[in-house]
Amino acid sequence: MKNYVDSSFPDTFEPRHVGSRTSRADRGEDWNYLDDQLTESQRWSTWPATEKLMRGPLPYPEFVIEDAGAIDTELGVLKTGKEADVFLIERATADQRSLLAAKRYRSPDQRTFNRSSTYTQGRSVKRSRDARALKNGSTYGRLVEASRWANSEWQYLRMCFEAGAPVPYPVQIMGTEILMEFIADPESQGAAAPRLQHVHPDKERLGYYWEQIVGAMKVFAQLGFAHGDLSPYNVLAAGERLVVIDLPQFVDLAGNEGGVGFLLRDCQNISAWFRSRGLDVDGDELLAEVIAEAW
Repeated sequence: MKNYVDSSFPDTFEPRHVGSRTSRADRGEDWNYLDDQLTESQRWSTWPATEKLMRGPLPYPEFVIEDAGAIDTELGVLKTGKEADVFLIERATADQRSLLAAKRYRSPDQRTFNRSSTYTQGRSVKRSRDARALKNGSTYGRLVEASRWANSEWQYLRMCFEAGAPVPYPVQIMGTEILMEFIADPESQGAAAPRLQHVHPDKERLGYYWEQIVGAMKVFAQLGFAHGDLSPYNVLAAGERLVVIDLPQFVDLAGNEGGVGFLLRDCQNISAWFRSRGLDVDGDELLAEVIAEAW
């Protein structure tokens, strides 16, 4: 994992010289001379344009910058995926700065993977036009699908965070971009937390990790869901703390006829990794323990 240290950025934003507003053919009607302060990798904070339900749960953590004058700077790619990419974003003013992870779902023509409808069984689509478009697979339907996955992940992140599950704090959503808490590695300054798959904890920490992942799965079950795609690749190890990521495919245990099957797969995948690291656990026993929380 690449180290993301903002040494290439100044400690404060120095205002550039700006002249009076002039008319140019390459500038739109909404152009503002302050835009000349930004580079290609920067934008003004999108926070002011978000509504209440597009923001994370109250109270906002200290790292959430609400200043309308903040600037978002893209620092690099954290993860590339088949349907979305995650970027490292610095949101900063002259006095504050914080790092955020920006998950951006790709447009339909850029995606290399379409999630199976077996995940979404039991979910409803409110607008009849959207439901028809999804069924017909039209261009509009594919756009609806991309937004649908982003909105699903947003709702599940909010729900799980409020229930106390170890997931990143959801900062905001705008279109198909979700800004969320950047999970740093406390044991490697400036680096992102590694995936569970890539760590080799000692026996004591391994046991503590197991307690955390079982606790997370129980919270999901209490909410009526299975992660649906849980594996050591979808869990971050931030020192002693585990954080579960990638939630758009959450499976409704009651509304999806394959829900228990998805949960079993989650249990088997996670148990297999812990056994590979030397912990004596059983996927079937984990399933029984977790499913008891759902009913």
